[in-house]
Amino acid sequence: MATDDKFVPSDEASSHHISAGQPSAEYGAKDIQVLEGLDPVRKRPGMYIGSTGLAGLHHLIWEVVDNAVDEAMAGFCTRIVVVLQADGGCRVEDDGRGIPVDPYPSGPHQGKSAAEVVLTVLHAGGKFGGEGYKVSGGLHGVGVSVVNALSERLILEIDKNGLRHQQEFAKGGKPQGALTVVGPTPPGGRSSGTTVTFYPDPTIFVAEGIEFHARTVLERLQTMAFLNRGLEIVFTDERPGREQTVTYQYKGGVIDFVRHLNASKEALFTKVCHYEHEDEDGQTLDIAMQWNTGYYEGIHGYANGISTTEGGMHVEGFRSALTAVANKYAKARGLVKEKDDPLLGEDIREGITAIVAVKLREPQFEGQTKAKLGNVSMRSFVQKTTNEKLAEWFEENPTEANRVIKKAQAAAQARVAAKNARNAVRRKTALSGAGMPDKLKDCSTRNPDEAELFIVEGDSAGGTAVNARDPRTQALLPIRGKILNVQKASVGDMLKNAECASIIQVVGAGSGRTFELEQARYGKVIFMADADSDGAHIRTLLATLFFKYMRPLVEAGRVFTAVPPLHRFELSSPRKGQDKYLYTYSEAEYQRKLAELTKRGVSFKEPQRYKGLGEMDADQLKETTMDPRHRTLRRITVEEGESLELAMATFEKLMGNDVAPRKEFIVAGAYALDAERIDA
Repeated sequence: MATDDKFVPSDEASSHHISAGQPSAEYGAKDIQVLEGLDPVRKRPGMYIGSTGLAGLHHLIWEVVDNAVDEAMAGFCTRIVVVLQADGGCRVEDDGRGIPVDPYPSGPHQGKSAAEVVLTVLHAGGKFGGEGYKVSGGLHGVGVSVVNALSERLILEIDKNGLRHQQEFAKGGKPQGALTVVGPTPPGGRSSGTTVTFYPDPTIFVAEGIEFHARTVLERLQTMAFLNRGLEIVFTDERPGREQTVTYQYKGGVIDFVRHLNASKEALFTKVCHYEHEDEDGQTLDIAMQWNTGYYEGIHGYANGISTTEGGMHVEGFRSALTAVANKYAKARGLVKEKDDPLLGEDIREGITAIVAVKLREPQFEGQTKAKLGNVSMRSFVQKTTNEKLAEWFEENPTEANRVIKKAQAAAQARVAAKNARNAVRRKTALSGAGMPDKLKDCSTRNPDEAELFIVEGDSAGGTAVNARDPRTQALLPIRGKILNVQKASVGDMLKNAECASIIQVVGAGSGRTFELEQARYGKVIFMADADSDGAHIRTLLATLFFKYMRPLVEAGRVFTAVPPLHRFELSSPRKGQDKYLYTYSEAEYQRKLAELTKRGVSFKEPQRYKGLGEMDADQLKETTMDPRHRTLRRITVEEGESLELAMATFEKLMGNDVAPRKEFIVAGAYALDAERIDA
């Protein structure tokens, strides 16, 4: 779960614009531009790494680490080291076979080392039908070359055949000489392997900078260690004030993964169901599952180590077999009557935590993001294997199997009761908004796509926000102080809590498993609280409520936090066309602005430090925090490539009974899962 925090000031955000000139009436061959080498990557980096924000920055690490993990899956790598260096670079070491160093045999790259070709040519690698890899995650072949293209500097070191080879690349991936032997492989270390040290290009990653976030890297590396049983992954942060070393290695693999995800939950039983299988075509599966007493389904698919966040054929096959096996077992044991309707898949999956990890030779992913596996053969392979292996496990563990069936039956009863209650409420309040809390200041539009709900802490801030809002599109729901910590409370306690109940009622789409995204009354839900530790705590509590009981809103990217300013400069004699007021949104930005104005000799009054939203007047709050033309919003979401299951586990750890991690989290200001600018 990405939790590191970075504010983007609204005055900077608003300075970015696109200027469109008139196209020429003449359009000929001279207008056709051919991008050579790695130029396409620098011209359109988002096509290759998704974005030039924090997610794209960290994607550079994933591309290099994925290559090392491919070596591990091939059976040649036992240890991976990732280092965030004090000078801003990132170093990734592995003890695999090492990128080939011999000359490329033919074509336009003949004579260059194979390593240089891999680093400078798109779609060059050992994963396109050669004998180098049986399975791999990086099948698009653009990984390390893209990292090279988007780096200011990259150093490649390869240990092979007792020799250390080295080559350096400058900005944009330009070789600074050929691959050269610099000496023997250093004694006492690896006998073979690859080290890539790269420095991201700040002219590419201008949106949110080039500072790596340790928490984001750690979560990804931990997932990789779980999925590759026995692989040792070491993370070291050498940056001043952040020094740490963390080692991940799991002998139990996906079994340990399931136990980790369920650690803060109440398991339905202590055993973890686990089975593996390989077919004659080389397809393998590694599946583990355990039920807990909660209400959410957590089935997490992986293909060749890649997180398939949108599922795919392997997950479909598992779900289908799980439903069939559970119903067959229930009827054979007389736990359900012949005349009764079969249990639905959603009832059986309630409270399950499962890892469905598969490996195959030629995976068909949907798009560069690899979010969904499309191989039809994998569905039948997983379905057939699960039908056999899970049925055996149920027969061999009747106590655990009976508890699964009883939980599913209780879930079915709750589903029917909830549906009836929901329908009764909707009939009573259909389209009218009747019965809404008195404190809700609703907007006039009934179009959810343009409607926004601001959840505001504090009466004074709420009163100011009423005058600052656009009453046509912006609704306002004030809350008093810190809401219930729903991570430690039961569903019943949550529904009895006035603030939580009001929020769920106003959103209008239900809660928990009965939540229906299309019924939500607002296209955006925005938390607005003071920019201090108390405000961070409130945002954390609200994020927990939405993530646990209205998660589809979070997954759809419709939940945000407002970013209010911390300081205001009032210029004594602004020049023509210059704003009289300047706002800053972090202490670092305040110091930069202070130094800049002082250096330029600009006179200003004593800067104002906002202690809370209530200290702003309506015009200031509107201009800085609520007006879509100027404001900065931070989207709460699970970062692309990160596992939803680890995000949930982090919430459970942060908001559980142990106060220490929650305090550390809030004081650091890391109250959002991930962030990106909206409306800029």
